[in-house]
Amino acid sequence: MKFPRTTLILILLALGLGTFVYCHEIKGYTQREEVKQNQQRIFTFTADDVQSLTIKTKDIRLNLERSTKPEPPKWVIKSPISEPANNAIVSYLMNLLVKGKSDKNLAIPDNQLSEFGLDNPQATIEIKLKNQQIHKLILGKLNFNNSFLYAKVESAVKNNDNFNILLLVSKDFSNAVNRDLSEWKESDKNSESQPLPELPKLTPITTPTNSKKKINTATIRGYFKIPWLCIKNLDIPLPPF
Repeated sequence: MKFPRTTLILILLALGLGTFVYCHEIKGYTQREEVKQNQQRIFTFTADDVQSLTIKTKDIRLNLERSTKPEPPKWVIKSPISEPANNAIVSYLMNLLVKGKSDKNLAIPDNQLSEFGLDNPQATIEIKLKNQQIHKLILGKLNFNNSFLYAKVESAVKNNDNFNILLLVSKDFSNAVNRDLSEWKESDKNSESQPLPELPKLTPITTPTNSKKKINTATIRGYFKIPWLCIKNLDIPLPPF
């Protein structure tokens, strides 16, 4: 069966249009969303790419390195002490670094860094990758409604020599780095708990089974303070005193 030439042309145009819509609108939309998400991310490296972390706050300077041994711990503290690190605490910070996003990017000149707490930052996180690349995240103060932290990535591309790229990042970063040294150390799982004090042994009290004691009516009336109650010849079994 032969189709008219016009019909064949329309079929080919429809197929071509469908292919264009799929590539541009459907597949292209997915690719554009991936690019948009990557642009919002603070960093593009993964957790496995990180070799060491250096955290500097107003109270401490801490250096963490990935362990070369296959068995736990995964991270070790190199300074100011040399001990195994708390993997849960380090993983919490690492998750923020590799998955954290910036809500908004602003360009500010160098002379305005103090307005955002970046001239004297609350913390600086230096990330060294296995390929020897170094990234640095500088944390400033909270924004006007205390919902985000002002931050700056030192390796971010600047518009010119006098401007910095200002980020708005999660304030969880502040909780992740402002910790005591004891929190960064691996918890001692093998520490023995203090034994509970022994309870005193109870001595059983034996009670005679058939003992009875006679009390008079006046005693009952006095005990219950019911003067009008009259009970005669009442025998009540009582426990021994």
